[in-house]
Amino acid sequence: MGYDFWLTDLLNKLLAGVVTPVLTAVGAAPSDPAHPIHNYTAMEILVFLVMIVGSLILRAGLSVETPGRFQQTMEVVVEFVQNMASEIIGHGSSRYVPLIGTVGLFVLISNIFGLIPGLETPTSYIPVTLGCAVVVFIYYNYQGIAQRGLLGYLKTFWGPIWWVGFLLFPVEVVSNLFRLLSLSVRLYANMFVGRLLEQVFGEVVFPIAVPAVMMGLHLFVSFIQAYIFMVLPAVYISLATSEEH
Repeated sequence: MGYDFWLTDLLNKLLAGVVTPVLTAVGAAPSDPAHPIHNYTAMEILVFLVMIVGSLILRAGLSVETPGRFQQTMEVVVEFVQNMASEIIGHGSSRYVPLIGTVGLFVLISNIFGLIPGLETPTSYIPVTLGCAVVVFIYYNYQGIAQRGLLGYLKTFWGPIWWVGFLLFPVEVVSNLFRLLSLSVRLYANMFVGRLLEQVFGEVVFPIAVPAVMMGLHLFVSFIQAYIFMVLPAVYISLATSEEH
């Protein structure tokens, strides 16, 4: 999308006077002070709004006796996330379902946004996927520290043999930090390439038939990447909180 989304224009008009000074103060001065908010940021906000509105609609229509289609669909989604978390994390997995499900739903909606004319796929931009990865990274490390204590959690990086720990500890720390890169780049690369292929084949090669195929592929990849972004946090939570590491 080579132009500003309407929500981007609105946010820049309302918040540029606040956002620009803040970004400048932290050493990230925008190239265009009048437009410090990017399209992908506006898309993120729109995704959040969709999730909030959807939650309010779901809550207003909750019924035990006559659940609607939306409620039934969300119950299936919640049960799916619960079962996945239970298989990976094991006992006590229910406490982590809200974070895993919310992140997965955010990624899925963000991925699918690119199929709607006039909208973008925010997850095809590295700042968005990195932000998601940072949330997951902070969360599972916090859960590990909360359950084991700071010293106990650091001991999991040291390993069971103390003299091997001198070599193992830095490797484990780097491996843990690398998960940020793994989570963010995997999602970003898949969605960015998908968006690029849609533009190339849709506008240059076959403007009628190929877009339909590429949209189908985009939808498939969207679900796969959202699933992966739920599985990996569950795995990391399991490693951070399990008795054996």
